[in-house]
Amino acid sequence: MLNLRLMAAAVAAAMTVVAPLSVRAAEKDIVTTAVEAGSFKTLAAALTAGGLVETLQGPGPFTVFAPTDEAFAKLPAGTLDTLLKPENKALLVGILTYHVVPGNVLAADVVKLKAAGTVNGQRVDIAVKDGSVKVDDANVVKTDILCSNGVIHVIDAVILPSTKNIPATADAAGSFKTLLAAAAAAGLVDALSGDGPLTVFAPTDEAFAKLPKGTVESLLKPENKAKLAEILKLHVVSGRVFSTDLLQAKEAKSLQGGVLHATVVDGVAKVNGAGLVATDIDASNGVIHVIDTVLLPAPAKVVSSEPQHHPLVSPAPHHVEHRAVSPTCRSQQRVVHQGSRMRRHRW
Repeated sequence: MLNLRLMAAAVAAAMTVVAPLSVRAAEKDIVTTAVEAGSFKTLAAALTAGGLVETLQGPGPFTVFAPTDEAFAKLPAGTLDTLLKPENKALLVGILTYHVVPGNVLAADVVKLKAAGTVNGQRVDIAVKDGSVKVDDANVVKTDILCSNGVIHVIDAVILPSTKNIPATADAAGSFKTLLAAAAAAGLVDALSGDGPLTVFAPTDEAFAKLPKGTVESLLKPENKAKLAEILKLHVVSGRVFSTDLLQAKEAKSLQGGVLHATVVDGVAKVNGAGLVATDIDASNGVIHVIDTVLLPAPAKVVSSEPQHHPLVSPAPHHVEHRAVSPTCRSQQRVVHQGSRMRRHRW
């Protein structure tokens, strides 16, 4: 804690070259405002350790959900000291940038949101209940501290982003065993574990079970690796594409090359006919949307008088359409799953 106080003092000393006390807070940057408030010493020390002071003194604008010293004190013993070590700088920066939203988002705008994208890349959940606002699991205790380069909202807990990559997040959920086995057989686990970011439309184990008997077993054979990889790549989009952005754009190009079309039918959101069961599950390197049907690449067009069967799902007793009609999602209620940050929405 001595090092923490020294770091906070160093930040405060660096900020002494500011305007007189009579200058309004709106004329001072975010870091200066936080330091002079006196209740963000730990945050200031963390910003210094993460090399983010200069960034948050820049033009911005930024919206910062600022944990108080008491909020940092709630972390498990030793957590803060560990995060402040130089070797943990990347992890610290990931946490701090999760508290920062691009733009100048005042309280009147925050309460209209259900989520907000952070500088970290992941999104924070926003909920309003009985006049109180929560950002993830933190309560907003003070709002609209205006700064020259943005605004500060004070929160009573440190909020934490997901630190698990896409395969680890899927594994922790427990309902994607077939998908993970397929990714391993196709040699795609390393790609899905990389920096990304990637968006994965993840079929559940039940979705794979809906395929014709023997299809999964056939695709998992080494000689069908290329076919399997093509199918799986159809489920992956480059970048973080959250559900709201997907529905607004109405389509996204997959890594396989095929286009995924997003529609809403009778209040149910679908992608190429597959129902979106849960959306916006944050991972450290992207986002996962859960679907109830396996997507299949469109079969190559062949001029022939003979009936054509999809080459990727052999052996199959019947033709499988590219846009399989899936059953209506069991529920479209919003759900938050601790750890995997699972959500469902009513569309």
